[in-house]
Amino acid sequence: MLGHSKWGMGGRPLDIIDHTGLQFGDYGRALRFYRLALAPLGISVVMQLTKQETGSYEGAGLGRDGKPTFWISGGQRTAPSVHIAFVADSRSSVDRFFEAALAAGGVDNGAPGIRAHYHPTYYGAFVLDPEGHNIEAVCHKPE
Repeated sequence: MLGHSKWGMGGRPLDIIDHTGLQFGDYGRALRFYRLALAPLGISVVMQLTKQETGSYEGAGLGRDGKPTFWISGGQRTAPSVHIAFVADSRSSVDRFFEAALAAGGVDNGAPGIRAHYHPTYYGAFVLDPEGHNIEAVCHKPE
């Protein structure tokens, strides 16, 4: 069923990656950015680990429903820059992501809109995070 938030193009479930993560030179700035930018998508910090708890690692897992799927941590910046697309339940949540990400310090890398070259109902917005990663929110539902 194309368009359901748990399904991707061609009706395949979006479950091939359990979690992923990036390192940032400025962990505090990255954490602030992602908390604000991803909130319109229903994504929040669901777990944080400190160096005191782990011995060396400090990071935050962001996700939905208590499952951390996107981890950010301090350290040497992840290079080269990467592209990560987050699932949006509606086109309006893509719009809200874009505005929140810009307000949080992101740089416009593609305003919200249809990207028909991917498929007719692909609605996405792109923002460069404070360390240059291309972050996207995408909705596949027709509206």
